[in-house]
Amino acid sequence: MATSTVAGQPKSASRNKSKNQQNQTGFSATHFRVPLVLTLALFLLSFVPRVQSNPVLVASFWGAIAVLLAWQAYQFLQMQRQGESHGFFVLLRPQHYIQAMVQSSVYLYWGFYWRPVYEHFWLIIAQILFAYTFDMLLSWSRKRDYTLGFGPIPIILSVNLFLWFRDDWFYLQFLMIAIGFMGKEYVRWHREGRNVHIFNPSAFALGIFSVILIATNTTSLTWGQEIASTLTLAPNIYTFLFLVGLVVMYFFSITLVAGMAAITLFLFSAIYSSTAGVPYFLDSEIPAAVFLGLHLLITDPSTSPRTPLGKVFFGLLYGIGVFALYTLLGALGAPTFYDKLLCVPLLNLSVIAIDRLVRSVSSETLINVWKDNWFSGRGNLAHMSVWVVLFGLMSVLGKTDGKHEGDSLPFWQQACAEGLPNSCQRLVQLEATYCGDNAAWACNELGAHYREGTIVEQNQELSLGYFSRSCELKFKAGCINLLDADTIARENPRELDLRLLLREGGQNLMELPVDQLYARACDHDWAFACDPPRINI
Repeated sequence: MATSTVAGQPKSASRNKSKNQQNQTGFSATHFRVPLVLTLALFLLSFVPRVQSNPVLVASFWGAIAVLLAWQAYQFLQMQRQGESHGFFVLLRPQHYIQAMVQSSVYLYWGFYWRPVYEHFWLIIAQILFAYTFDMLLSWSRKRDYTLGFGPIPIILSVNLFLWFRDDWFYLQFLMIAIGFMGKEYVRWHREGRNVHIFNPSAFALGIFSVILIATNTTSLTWGQEIASTLTLAPNIYTFLFLVGLVVMYFFSITLVAGMAAITLFLFSAIYSSTAGVPYFLDSEIPAAVFLGLHLLITDPSTSPRTPLGKVFFGLLYGIGVFALYTLLGALGAPTFYDKLLCVPLLNLSVIAIDRLVRSVSSETLINVWKDNWFSGRGNLAHMSVWVVLFGLMSVLGKTDGKHEGDSLPFWQQACAEGLPNSCQRLVQLEATYCGDNAAWACNELGAHYREGTIVEQNQELSLGYFSRSCELKFKAGCINLLDADTIARENPRELDLRLLLREGGQNLMELPVDQLYARACDHDWAFACDPPRINI
């Protein structure tokens, strides 16, 4: 059986030592204890209340366990028949455990304000156990010793930062993880004289499943939309992501990738906003989920360029890709949150082409972006300094945390009245979101739109449905419209409606004092809330 090596021991030395011991000892079943223990832990985890609350979720766990046990039995028989054995060597890579710590901090902060994240904890642990066992067996089936480290953890945490399946479909989560690791193992190329995986494993799995979900119109099977929209429930989320992103930038020199992607998106958004009169993205210059993606999804050092100029191109292409996909997905009627996921695998495929392009540049100064003598040769510190200044500038301009013009419904009403691009579509989109949150005013407005047929196609059935919902929520105008098909009555939002309409992406305003609530409404361009008496309960 192969013995373990200490962290940092050269991989080749570890493998040679392991193979020599295999030749001396032949087949040994001892190492099968490890995947068996991990599988047993997964089985025990299926009895926690979180899993037992849903029979399909339990079946998903047991189905995954059955596959792993069958694979272990097959692998055991194969090794016994062939008289060979494969074991482990330990290699603790900083990019794995530092990335995992940074990702965990995001979960802790975000989950404090959106509790489903904490409720998902046991399911993440289950995925990690499954990932280690699956990856181990995959390595042994390829007749290689397994590299034991923290590698699977950041992959699982990365996947779950962007997409997870609902309980009734959770078996697809295990399948998505399996595909990610198989892509890492089988989809490879030769780069700089080494055989390496092409795709970031988490991005590969997310990209494939994103395409499938879009093609089958089954996004509702996942929490994807909620994950993308609830990041802003955590106050100052942009500042938090910026700060934890600095940790990754410092250790792995990926500042140019993340920074260039952010700058590209910011500039393109600013140009669009200045010409169209409305924001490109609904309520931000860079959506929070995209800001998360450019820090913790595209920055895998193994699947991105290594030269400074190559990183600049990589970040630039990510920014352009997200910007273009947002419009394309919207035009196709698909959820736009997939924009940050779909272009990463394509960018991974472009790495060799980017490297060739960089090598074709004859100017050493341009290739290295910074002169060697700046910051004592530590160019990454120079890049980080520029990024800190740029983020500070964006924050001062109100383009990160805080109120954005797209947070104001009166802004979109006015933009729609003026016929500005996409404004009416976005107004209806926002009102539908708030109606789903039980804002009676928004339901009544939607009913009015579908009765009028001005900014949406006239639909009496939908109109009556929205008026009925508004009336159920005790909104007077909704009841009037429901009873009289020739009337389109409108009223100002009530206090409860304002608590839902002024959330700026999700803040809980239920405990906000009434005077502050109306001051906030006035700041969001609700004219009726600006002049006392503020009575419309």
